[in-house]
Amino acid sequence: MRAGHVCCVLPSLVLLWLGAAAAQTATSWKTLSGKAPTIVAKGGFSGLFPDSSEDAYGFVQIASSPDTILYCDVRLTKDEVGICLPDIKMDICTNIESIYPQGQKSYLVNGVPTSGWFSVDYNNTDLDQVSLMQLIKSRSPRFDSNFYPPLAVEDVRAKFRPPGIWLNAQHDRFYSQFNLSMRNYTIYVSKRVVVNYISSPEVSFLTSIRGRVSNKTKLVFRYLEESTLEPSTNQTYGSMLKNLTFVKTFASGILVPKSYIWPTSRDNYLQPHTSVVDDAHKAGLEIYAADFANDFMLSYNYSYDPLAEYLSFIDNGVFSVDGVLTDFPITPSEAIGCFANLNKSNIDHGKPLIISHNGASGDYPPCTDLAYQKAVTDGADVIDCPVQVTKDGVLVCMSSANLMNDTTIATSQFASQTAVIKDIQSAPGVFTFNLTWDDIVKNLRPIISTPSYTYGMDRNPRYRNAGKFMRLSDFLDFTKDKDLSGIMISIEHAAFVAEELGFDMVDTVIKALGDAGYNNRPAQKVMIQSTNSSVLEKFKQQTKYDLVYMINEEVRDATPSSLTDIKKFASAVSVDTSSVFPESHYFTMYKTNLVQTLQTAGLSVYVYTLMNEFASQPYDFFADATAQINAYVKGAGVDGLITDFPATARRYKLNNCVNMGNNAPSFMAPARAGDLLETIIYKPAQPPALAPMPLLKDSDVAEPPLPPARSNSSTAPTHSGATGMHTHATHILVLATLAMLLARCSLA
Repeated sequence: MRAGHVCCVLPSLVLLWLGAAAAQTATSWKTLSGKAPTIVAKGGFSGLFPDSSEDAYGFVQIASSPDTILYCDVRLTKDEVGICLPDIKMDICTNIESIYPQGQKSYLVNGVPTSGWFSVDYNNTDLDQVSLMQLIKSRSPRFDSNFYPPLAVEDVRAKFRPPGIWLNAQHDRFYSQFNLSMRNYTIYVSKRVVVNYISSPEVSFLTSIRGRVSNKTKLVFRYLEESTLEPSTNQTYGSMLKNLTFVKTFASGILVPKSYIWPTSRDNYLQPHTSVVDDAHKAGLEIYAADFANDFMLSYNYSYDPLAEYLSFIDNGVFSVDGVLTDFPITPSEAIGCFANLNKSNIDHGKPLIISHNGASGDYPPCTDLAYQKAVTDGADVIDCPVQVTKDGVLVCMSSANLMNDTTIATSQFASQTAVIKDIQSAPGVFTFNLTWDDIVKNLRPIISTPSYTYGMDRNPRYRNAGKFMRLSDFLDFTKDKDLSGIMISIEHAAFVAEELGFDMVDTVIKALGDAGYNNRPAQKVMIQSTNSSVLEKFKQQTKYDLVYMINEEVRDATPSSLTDIKKFASAVSVDTSSVFPESHYFTMYKTNLVQTLQTAGLSVYVYTLMNEFASQPYDFFADATAQINAYVKGAGVDGLITDFPATARRYKLNNCVNMGNNAPSFMAPARAGDLLETIIYKPAQPPALAPMPLLKDSDVAEPPLPPARSNSSTAPTHSGATGMHTHATHILVLATLAMLLARCSLA
């Protein structure tokens, strides 16, 4: 979280983010010990690899803080070997069902009849044929093809030599049915290997081993859901939270679900933090927070930014947990090692340039006053206005000429004006030039964009229709006194508008900028972006603005002749993320030469569009928007980021490790494209190779000059560039409108 976040944040949150309490120094944390919080990797790097697998544990050493603790959920085999498995039912997390198809049994687990395959029915050697599999089915199954036999606790210590091991032990009563003892095993193994932490949700278990394991081993009482009964005391975990003095008699710390600390409302917004961290510290208990995973649904307050979530637990100016249990240890490593205690007042407009995409459109409806204000507050260097024209010739900031995309027109009286305009798009739409400015502002409302809605990832739903539409003149007036290095005006379909509507987009934009005083404002540069070279060539002839050529196709490189053409009218190029790191099935395949080629030619390179939602990112970036930014900035060397979430990019520019060069910690090394595929995934399980992407050629760049605006001043489009208004096919209109309504309703 950061200051100036969505206005729904409750007053207690605002106080935290504004630093109402004294900020901790880099060497003084608000933990019980005053030391940095501990990072505990749940089953290793289990957000990517099967939990507790060899690669999961091994990858922690590559992509996390060197002091990260390895966590093992201990299960006992028939011959009393402790193995690391994330679930007591082996069929959930291994392929045992296919190896021993007749092995299903039914047992009582904490008094509940449970069917499945259980480790107690097999000797450790029987499990040599069994392989771990990804427990969370929404994650990639491609690593499952690697053979991962379950590891014994001793194997974890011997193979990886971690700085610490955390054993989670439970179900002692279950094992006693088979003449096995989790208590005896834990005491035994703690004498063979150094165990730094032992946790359990069972009071009787922790009480029974207290004094029988090393006094350097921390015993941690694990809280489950508040309404769940603790088996040995028959009290709910929620009620036991009120008696921490009792917990202190057998444990030195507690492990709680993160919702115990930052609860959320039914609609998934943060509520005021509880006092549990302060209560634990007052009782002399360390407190660890569990259930962190970058690819789980976060509170909307975090804007799909997992690093922001970690910072709310460790760097909020009021309290800090003593550690976090996570599936993605790279992200708390970033938070603790590089992003805590930032000087947020430092505004640096240098590289990488942060360019908003329709304002802060990840938090508010695009191109609204709220989106632009949020982008400025969040530290964008440049805010953008994609210019469209209305029926009465008003220039407006709108992400698309098609009002179906970001307004409520599908439920308005204008829905029947649907048309197909092939020069703009092949699908039916209602366009800005079909309505007057008054029609838009008096009858329509904005709608927040939801690019990952198919994954159920809505954006800030309390503010789905918030904000006001902005004319270009409103936008220019808004930017006058803001701390920005510049503004970006995007222009598309200028030839169509000139020929069909009789409107000259270039001349009108130049006049609007002049009227707003931008020709005499050297502190803020004007950037003009377009996919049409003809538009930029006309601006080149009439202005001294910075011109940005947008390549709206995936290309792997550019020919020398195309570079020569671009340099005639532009000083920068914006490229799609996939033109830098091509993907197949959400894995990066390689890094192209495009950025280097463009920069060698003297062109700045901006990459678009960065989004925080993990569903928009390849697995190589670990569902972490900060790792994604790092890959493009440090790995690819881009000059600017075009993003829906300027706050995430701004925080990246402020991080304490950004200028450390070769001394930067390993977890801040950019992900190398193709590494996961080439070095880890078994070859037959790799996604198919990509067909070669094309080169950008001069024929892709060259265009005839913009046509002059036709003399007829009417702004109604002729039907030479469009199909009819579908008056002869009302049923098609109804179906199209119903489809749009259903799509919108599905997001509600």
